[in-house]
Amino acid sequence: MELFINKVLAGISTGAIYACMALAVVMIYQAIDHLNFAQGEMAMFSTFISWQLMQWGVPYWWAFLLTIAISFAGGILIERLLFKPLAKAPVLTNVAGFTALFAIVNSVAGLIWDFTIKQYPTPFGSSPFLGSQLISTHQAGMIGVTLLMLLGLYFFFQFTRIGLAMRAAAALPESARLVGINTSWMIALGWGMASAIGAVAGILIAPVVFLEPNMMGGVLVYGFAAAVLGGLTSPLGAVVGGFLMGVFENLAGTYIPAVGNELKLPIALALIIIVLVFKPAGLFGRAIVKRV
Repeated sequence: MELFINKVLAGISTGAIYACMALAVVMIYQAIDHLNFAQGEMAMFSTFISWQLMQWGVPYWWAFLLTIAISFAGGILIERLLFKPLAKAPVLTNVAGFTALFAIVNSVAGLIWDFTIKQYPTPFGSSPFLGSQLISTHQAGMIGVTLLMLLGLYFFFQFTRIGLAMRAAAALPESARLVGINTSWMIALGWGMASAIGAVAGILIAPVVFLEPNMMGGVLVYGFAAAVLGGLTSPLGAVVGGFLMGVFENLAGTYIPAVGNELKLPIALALIIIVLVFKPAGLFGRAIVKRV
């Protein structure tokens, strides 16, 4: 029983990171109807920025906040320079743009910081949380920071004018434009927020997976799986899907002998296929009906 509880708690902590990535994926998908294949690389680059700031002597939490601000501005810049001109381009053109962005960001990170593995600090420590052997202080910190961020996003989208405008622009862009909402800039803000959320995910997971240019590859796959499981049209579903994905991954690796650590990633890919076949809209997503 203790092993089961330990794996569930560990799954919730990693699921918090998957929830962040899934939420970032869903925000961009809602804005432009495309999946950002470079989301993980953008998060990795942001994590390197925070590491570099700390190497220059900036305290951890100041580096954390500065990185979020830089990532937010960088997300807006990428949307304005690369994807705004592709707004009416064919789907494959956008896919090529995301693929190019993936390769460019990965290569530039390797060029600047090289491909050697680096230690990344944690402000929470790695001792048992509240004296319990079931969860470490870093895992508890990951869950706490993620929940605080998600709570902040909930209040932003529910109770602020900009948040409500972003929701309207994502749900009904034509109607939003008719009431004076600048949908183009709402998309740019969505990119900025998705980039900032990804930066949080990268910073929190870096002490676990270590820092290097390919660190977010597996995390992004789990994020995609979580987004598909919860529903690509539902931010809440993305968050729930992330936590479910983390718990499922840990329990499967522990209690299914044939899985182990080597087959965890294929299980995430299989889950994407299964959900797309039997429930394409996800657990919380809405089926989109178009009048012909």
